[in-house]
Amino acid sequence: MEAGTKTKRRWGLGQIAGRVLFLTIAFVSLYLLWPSVGEVFNQWRSLTALSPLWIVVALAVEALSFVAVWELQRIALQTKRWFPVATSQLAGNAFGRVIPGGVAAAGALQYRMLVRAGLPGARIASSLTAVSVLLFGAVLALPLLSLPAIVGGTPVASSLANAAFLGAAVFLLTLGAGAAVFVWDRPLVLVGRWVERAINATVRRRRPGSDLADRLLAERDIVRTTFGRRWQAAVLAAAGKSIFDYLALIACLRAVGAEPNPSLVLLAYVAASLLGMLPFTPGGLGFVEAGLVTLLVLAGVGGTNAAVATLAYRLVSFWLPIPVGGVAYAGFRRRYPY
Repeated sequence: MEAGTKTKRRWGLGQIAGRVLFLTIAFVSLYLLWPSVGEVFNQWRSLTALSPLWIVVALAVEALSFVAVWELQRIALQTKRWFPVATSQLAGNAFGRVIPGGVAAAGALQYRMLVRAGLPGARIASSLTAVSVLLFGAVLALPLLSLPAIVGGTPVASSLANAAFLGAAVFLLTLGAGAAVFVWDRPLVLVGRWVERAINATVRRRRPGSDLADRLLAERDIVRTTFGRRWQAAVLAAAGKSIFDYLALIACLRAVGAEPNPSLVLLAYVAASLLGMLPFTPGGLGFVEAGLVTLLVLAGVGGTNAAVATLAYRLVSFWLPIPVGGVAYAGFRRRYPY
């Protein structure tokens, strides 16, 4: 009995220490990155000079990015209902963006809301997990799938139309890769072996990894079972989420009148997507701003325009969904009072 109590106590202290360490890293990250964030937000007065038409386009395509996520969740949940799925996703998304490492909290909130709406709990848990795995896989695949478009891009013609075409090429590659992974085992086996070799060659371990391919196949089978016969629509929705978000960045660049190198615009978006996954700050706050401004400058955008375009993009994709999520939560509570 005493041993069990001591174990629980040590585990509790370990959890507290882990959370304190995590919060410390978050505060240090924000402190170090705050000059970059401040530089971006100092351009808020310049937002009045943006093209209203292109800002409307950015808002529209970003909204379609959220619709793609809702459709993906509807497929996984096997429901035709839009309201509980959309409002719970918006509320969970908003909640996860105001606290560091809020992905778990966002999922927990959406789970409780969907249960309140009458969906079966077991189905919700497996569906949200499958959706997260598919979206996470799509983001991780972006760098690899973007390489042909970036390397074969147009290094001379600085046209946002060309940037949009490159994005469309990556979108098609994502669809093809997603279909291949769902239909055949070989692509995942090869990826698993390549990653294992890279890890074993660079990271010292007592036992070299040897089962990554099997684990990837097991995760794929779970996801495929969850989406069932509509896995093609699920792959389309997952790819659509990224392409619409990318087009929002393109629209924000057009709003400041920028005509950057299209290949590097795609690279900037891929980097921003990966930086946004860092759990140390909410939504990669600071990391995304610093990385995106730097890469847009390298793509040929002036420093001021890069900061303004980054601010506009983050307002559309990160900040605006937070109050919208609050409104969605209020609407959900009104329809499904606790």
